[in-house]
Amino acid sequence: MRSSGSPALNYGEARSAESHKDFVHKMGICLKELRESYNCLKIINKANLYTGNQEKMDRILDENNQLISIFVSSIKTSKSKNSTTNNQ
Repeated sequence: MRSSGSPALNYGEARSAESHKDFVHKMGICLKELRESYNCLKIINKANLYTGNQEKMDRILDENNQLISIFVSSIKTSKSKNSTTNNQ
């Protein structure tokens, strides 16, 4: 659970990126941290280290996975918009 705070902090850094390239790079770091958190959560879940409500764990895993999808899409969109701008 501790590692899940890192994507939020890194996203704050991405929002104040100094350039488009810096933004994409920082968003990529957020994505890596989200994937790390997802893998940690899966390990915790499979090893039965979480003794709380299983539905809650399932929701947390799903939300983390949705965030991964959002960040992937955002990075792709940003790269696409930048390549379109550079080609004009």
